[in-house]
Amino acid sequence: MTSPNDHYRQGDIECIDAIRAALTDEEWRGFCKGSIIGYVWRERHKGGDEDLIKSQDFLRWAVAGKAEGKR
Repeated sequence: MTSPNDHYRQGDIECIDAIRAALTDEEWRGFCKGSIIGYVWRERHKGGDEDLIKSQDFLRWAVAGKAEGKR
């Protein structure tokens, strides 16, 4: 069975986890902040509430990533 997010996965590795592993804490935080801006920017024209929820995910990861060094 496939899930709606299978396109973000190769085998057992999710794309977001590979990105996190490749970046320093500072780079990861910048990536998350850029993603937050993008989702908030487009929410009225594309994804609505779903985009705001995605921006919350990136905000949580940015904060957790600094403290834990990972997602």
